[in-house]
Amino acid sequence: MENPTYIFERTALYYETDQMKIVHHSNYIRWFEEARIAYMTNAGLPYSKMEELGVMIPVLGVDCEYKKPVRFDQTVLIYVKITEFSGVKLIIEYEIRDKESGDLHITGHSKHCFVKAENFRPVRLSKDYPEMAKIFMV
Repeated sequence: MENPTYIFERTALYYETDQMKIVHHSNYIRWFEEARIAYMTNAGLPYSKMEELGVMIPVLGVDCEYKKPVRFDQTVLIYVKITEFSGVKLIIEYEIRDKESGDLHITGHSKHCFVKAENFRPVRLSKDYPEMAKIFMV
């Protein structure tokens, strides 16, 4: 992934592993979310602030490809990059790499839309919240 938007550091915890001592596949989706929320906070728009303004970002879909397992106590870097933003919809790509070696372990992406919290109707950030939209511009 060239020029990542944000890099989030994460160490695999024991409870996240399975009997083989590798991170259970379901946890990578949670790591994507942690990295996405950290990206927003780092960009100056904590998710809690969006909610205060009445905007939510539900997940429309998520994809994850497992290249190499992550093991207990291994530290990884999660690269977060926004690849598409229409004002209403958003696609974020992720790469999980070993912090020391740079080896690629996981790739994936998540698709989202922006909705009003009160009625779950789509909202066009670029029109209704232009300052908020700036952090998602590709």
